[in-house]
Amino acid sequence: MPILPERIRLAALHGQSQLADETTPFVRNAWYVAALAHEVDRQPLARRLLDLPVVLFRQLDGRAVALEDRCAHRSFPLSRGTLDGDTLVCGYHGARYDGDGHCRHVPSQSQIPPGAMVRAFPLHEAGALVWIWMGDPAKADIAAVPHQPWMADAGWVSSTERLHLLASYVRLHENLLDLTHLSFLHANSFGTPDYASAPFDTRLDEDAGRFALLRTVSPTRLPPLWARPTGLDGVDAARVVESTFLSPALHVVAVKFYACALPEDAQPARAIRTAHIVTPESGQRTHYFIQHARNFALDDDDITAFMHAQLLKAFQEDVDGLEAIEALLGGYAEQQPEISFHADRASLAMRRWLKRQAHAELAG
Repeated sequence: MPILPERIRLAALHGQSQLADETTPFVRNAWYVAALAHEVDRQPLARRLLDLPVVLFRQLDGRAVALEDRCAHRSFPLSRGTLDGDTLVCGYHGARYDGDGHCRHVPSQSQIPPGAMVRAFPLHEAGALVWIWMGDPAKADIAAVPHQPWMADAGWVSSTERLHLLASYVRLHENLLDLTHLSFLHANSFGTPDYASAPFDTRLDEDAGRFALLRTVSPTRLPPLWARPTGLDGVDAARVVESTFLSPALHVVAVKFYACALPEDAQPARAIRTAHIVTPESGQRTHYFIQHARNFALDDDDITAFMHAQLLKAFQEDVDGLEAIEALLGGYAEQQPEISFHADRASLAMRRWLKRQAHAELAG
């Protein structure tokens, strides 16, 4: 039975020590998505984000609010309370909190005790997404929200979804930076046999924290998910893909399609964008938000429904695969070595950057 030589095992483990994984502290000075906009209403919503309990709700004027989900009195979850006007009433002893997290009333006494407050988190709502800042509030710059212009552009039609992943958010980002798995994990959805062996290029910007993988598959026959909506069924087509890590919370996959028989600029636009929006719940659980958009067939609701259902099936394949990895590794008593491929270059750079950022934050 083959056994990995000790020198290779130790070298692999040493390399892994420089990479982010499920044990790496979170990068907190970044904007993450707390919820889809339609999820936040007048019913308090409990959500664990970056391993902290948060409660989200809307005030009477529609403004979204996020507070630490813990009453300052005896740590009862505020999400189990009720809203009265713009105050959140604790369901244990009736303490009332305003949208800034200050306790404004205690039924059993007239004075508010010093320190009776909970943390309020900066929020920014843009289109279908509610972004939250869980780091140093003084560094919460709205201009740094990684919202993409196409997300609210009338020239693109979008649909959104939220999945729950029982695996590390680092694994999800890594999955998105190496799409050679499409030929195998997604063989029954949007993968094709030629995808994994198609030539690719990488773009690595360590200073900006931007990592991209680019691949053109041409000529190819598109799977039904893309062939039917684009009208390229049964013809030789080009599939041009750019997958980019933009922040710890956001990964965008941009794809365009065109028929090989004609110049690209002589054909109608056929492009899609998928925002894979990644918010850690804990080290091994992830909120996986998706906003998918296209710039063609804008008024065709049937195509929207078809693509949404088919993409949801494909992304569930990712969830199932990553959860299988997490469960398998959880059964080992010690860390297992990873042997990387050339196609992992972008994802390895991303993981190194994430680990550096996390430890730089801790160092102050």
